[in-house]
Amino acid sequence: MGQYQPALLKLYNPEAIARYYSYRPWLAWGRLLRIIFSFAGFILSLKWDEWQDKVEQNKGKRAIQLRELLTRLGPTFIKVGQALSTRPDLIRKDFLEELIKLQDQLPPFDNAIAYKIIETELDRSIHESFSELSPNPVAAASLGQVYRGRLISGEEVAVKVQRPNLRPTLTRDLYLLRWGASWVAPWLPLNLGHDLTLIVDEFGTKLFEEIDYINEGRNAEKFASNFRNDPQVKVPGIYWRYTNTHVLTLEWIDGFKLTDTKRIQEAGLDPEAIIQIGVTSGLQQLLEHGFFHADPHPGNLFAVPDGRMAYIDFGMMDQLEETTKETLVDALVHLVNKDYTDLAEDFVKLGFLTPDTNICPIVPALEAVLGNAIGKNVKDFNFKTITDEFSELMYEYPFRVPAKFALIIRSLVTQEGIALSLNPNFKIVEVGYPYIARRLLTGESPELRRRLLNVLFKDGKFQWQRLENLIAIARTDNNFDVLPTAQMGFQYLISEEGKFLRRQLVLALTEDDRLHTEDVQRLWNLVKDDIKPDRLLNVAIGILTNLSREGAAAILPKATFLGPFAGNQSTNKK
Repeated sequence: MGQYQPALLKLYNPEAIARYYSYRPWLAWGRLLRIIFSFAGFILSLKWDEWQDKVEQNKGKRAIQLRELLTRLGPTFIKVGQALSTRPDLIRKDFLEELIKLQDQLPPFDNAIAYKIIETELDRSIHESFSELSPNPVAAASLGQVYRGRLISGEEVAVKVQRPNLRPTLTRDLYLLRWGASWVAPWLPLNLGHDLTLIVDEFGTKLFEEIDYINEGRNAEKFASNFRNDPQVKVPGIYWRYTNTHVLTLEWIDGFKLTDTKRIQEAGLDPEAIIQIGVTSGLQQLLEHGFFHADPHPGNLFAVPDGRMAYIDFGMMDQLEETTKETLVDALVHLVNKDYTDLAEDFVKLGFLTPDTNICPIVPALEAVLGNAIGKNVKDFNFKTITDEFSELMYEYPFRVPAKFALIIRSLVTQEGIALSLNPNFKIVEVGYPYIARRLLTGESPELRRRLLNVLFKDGKFQWQRLENLIAIARTDNNFDVLPTAQMGFQYLISEEGKFLRRQLVLALTEDDRLHTEDVQRLWNLVKDDIKPDRLLNVAIGILTNLSREGAAAILPKATFLGPFAGNQSTNKK
């Protein structure tokens, strides 16, 4: 195994990488010293500015210095800079403006080398593949650079070419990151140090997948299939005949980076609408499809002139299990309903707490941290706020971050940063929760219908306020139509699958004479503006015939508010 070569490693293997560098420690230690001295020099420059009272005078110079430092250190550190470039709440403006350039304005490598890679990978000359190909790259990122071209058959394309000798550089940096994580972990509380190396391994696995362009092409097609019925999301097509491990040819996308608010507005597009598409599609990825874009920085997201949002760069993706998706929906519902005991149990299911954890003292701590989350805008309540307060909780309670959630958190933090860039006052909850409410109310799967029941019933009592809140919130989404949703709900109620709900309703309606005339009036008020009374009554009669005789008796005498429609009852019953 001592003969292992990093350039030949196809999949991330931390043990093989460690064995390789254990025989060649000078390669790793030389890199480590370079990293340490680079950052030490930068920090010393900042301190020198403070001592000389020249912070304001030199802030532009220091921002350029930081960008150039990360660029010199290579792909791993460029990725860190890209993540920071989406966080105006963390990074001061002068630094932010320079870090944004790391998304697609990095120094390109030599065109002759890039053209040679294209010809080698495609096994044909440039002129046999393309009628046009830009002489210089139109964008250069951490792992490759992009040329604009046109196929012989006439389609306009983007040709992505990977940087040479990328794999050995990544393996060395990942080895050092993993070594540093293993060294630091014992000095941290158990919950902070737990899984630290696994988080590095998760990142390494995804990074190795990202530098396999065949894998990226497959990811793009899977992503496109998930959004095939969504008119608001655009995914470029892949040209497989012109794609290989280190070259990816895909449909050219004309658009504007999501952080370019001025150009978006000049094109007649509404930045707020673009944000809504981004947040909603992000939730769909996590909660519906389970297949999500883990690197949605502004260089990978574009506003298309026709109003759609386009995703590109599908190298870093991840897949969630069905149970994880369902638990995430539960956690969001419990958060909004302020059910902190249930939320603590969700944290156990997701792996943030071990199964043997006593959640009783954790519940009030969660309420203190998350109690004011709903209703605050992104600027006032963001992942930095959560992270800061959870850092304190993690010293007192056994919270930990499962390796699987490192990429989810990274994706959410990045999308939050984009929302901040477009509109600091944008309320992410106002877009996110209507989507959750709509999904629960439409109940397209048995799992979601069961979750809706969990929301609407608590301690055996029907929660009218929650139903009102769900419908009111869902109505803020222009795509939500209460009529088909109500029809679907009624159909479910009278179906075999709805037998449990009918029983629960009978108990709720008859036990202690809970249902009063005003309760029926509240239910009527929820739907009267959207559903014709006679249609509602006909369906209601059908439901009553499926309820027990006692349940029907409990309801009918109290439905006096129907007034003029009561005369139709005998006819309809016949």
